[in-house]
Amino acid sequence: MNQKLLIAVLVSIVGISGFSQGMLLPIIAVIFEHDGVSSSMNGLNATALYAGILLVSPLMENPLRKLGYKPLILAGGLTVIISLALFPVWKSFWFWFFLRVCIGIGDHMLHFATQTWITGVSPENKRGRNISIYGLFFSIGFTVGPLMTKLLEINEALPFIVSSALSLLTWFTVFLLKNERPEHDHEIETASFLSTMKRFSKVSKYAWVAFLPPFGYGFLEASLNGNFPVYALREGIDLSKVSIIVPAFAAGSLISQLPLGMMSDRYGRRKILLFVLLAGFFIFTAAGFLSSSSLGLFLCFLLSGMMVGSTFSLGISYMADLLPKNLLPTGNLLCGIFFSFGSISGPFIGGIVIQFFKGSFFFVISFMLLMIFFAVVSFKKTSGAHNHSESSLIQ
Repeated sequence: MNQKLLIAVLVSIVGISGFSQGMLLPIIAVIFEHDGVSSSMNGLNATALYAGILLVSPLMENPLRKLGYKPLILAGGLTVIISLALFPVWKSFWFWFFLRVCIGIGDHMLHFATQTWITGVSPENKRGRNISIYGLFFSIGFTVGPLMTKLLEINEALPFIVSSALSLLTWFTVFLLKNERPEHDHEIETASFLSTMKRFSKVSKYAWVAFLPPFGYGFLEASLNGNFPVYALREGIDLSKVSIIVPAFAAGSLISQLPLGMMSDRYGRRKILLFVLLAGFFIFTAAGFLSSSSLGLFLCFLLSGMMVGSTFSLGISYMADLLPKNLLPTGNLLCGIFFSFGSISGPFIGGIVIQFFKGSFFFVISFMLLMIFFAVVSFKKTSGAHNHSESSLIQ
């Protein structure tokens, strides 16, 4: 298959997925805030998408290996399209929670299949670049998504209709691709839920550090998009300014995503990760002291996006470096699971902090990034020797 066509279709799908996710978090947060829903319950609803990811994750690997990438992408895309179209049908906290769970399931099917496909076909010397292109398109979608908050002034249902229609158009492009399957693994001959859990344990033993950047990215992305609109409105920041500040994080990652990916190919994934994590810590610490300044927060969001906006794609590339090709599906699943853990804990913790501690919101994010930084530092000392030998250890 033409690899350029494959990458083009896959990153387009991911871009629209980013758009729908970037739209949902702030739009539903704003709608619930105007309806008087508490910030903690608002945060709880935001976790539904990631609960869906966790719910379906242990069941994804075997269908992917048996059916291939294309059927999973088609099924996941259709689930997202239908769920988005149903939001205007009934405005209810728990119905919307259920729809977000369904979107989480569909999005995870999309992301798991596309990530594994791209990491599988990418040579090691271009892996960082290809995964960064993947992340770049997701960030483009995520940057544009929050701008849909302005459509709420026209009609509350309009953002959901626009997102569903765009997803449908992109979904049709999947039919241009020829189905492929991941590299064969003899362990799958006796595939079961138990064998999947054993593989999770085995892969985690040798690549655990690569799952922490996706966790951190999920935590801060969901917090910034799900909690910050509520925090900003309570601080007296105008909604029009919120709709500009929120996308600044994703916009920042657009600037640096590809350069950082290419630098990681040249200088090593670990060195680049350490640099961006430490920079992110300092930027969010600064944001904690500038929480009442619209301009200050805009700059902090932009700079943090330029640094830690690439942690998810860098984490995936790092994972692919640490594992043999036959274990990439398992590694990609665990990246998605840890991203979900971060995305679930982020809005919930953020909602509680906003409700009871107010100004400590940004300091929670900076502390989390610092902990991941130290974990990556410690990996070299304790497990670095495995980097050249895990294939023989795992297989």
